[in-house]
Amino acid sequence: MLVTQKKQYALRAVFELARRIHDGPVKASRIAEDQAIPYRFLEVILAELKRSGIVTSKRGYYGGYRLALAPDELTVGQVFRALERPGMPAECIACLSGKKNCPLKGQCAFISLWDRVQGAITSIYDKTTIQHLLNDTYGES
Repeated sequence: MLVTQKKQYALRAVFELARRIHDGPVKASRIAEDQAIPYRFLEVILAELKRSGIVTSKRGYYGGYRLALAPDELTVGQVFRALERPGMPAECIACLSGKKNCPLKGQCAFISLWDRVQGAITSIYDKTTIQHLLNDTYGES
């Protein structure tokens, strides 16, 4: 699971919503400012997170975004997968570094290693809740 800039921004936006969970709906402009995310890019990300059921929104003057799940029920893996298109092929980690036409495609001796590494990374994302991130940042238990 490649962690793109878009996924990093999504995770930061979700973190900000979790941090402000008791404040009511949070405006996208506030999230963008507090997490240093370009506003126009954030709007696209929030729309995708809303479609996936991770956030909800309320329109109007007192509107904004909220998490649809409690921070201890939402994992980093869920946030990342919300931004992936269905049917996206899994790519070789080595080939993601810029080699689009890998000369070893289909004959790579390391593909099982890369698959295990990717599995371990995905497992960590899936076991890490947004509440864990809040606890790590603010020392809460």
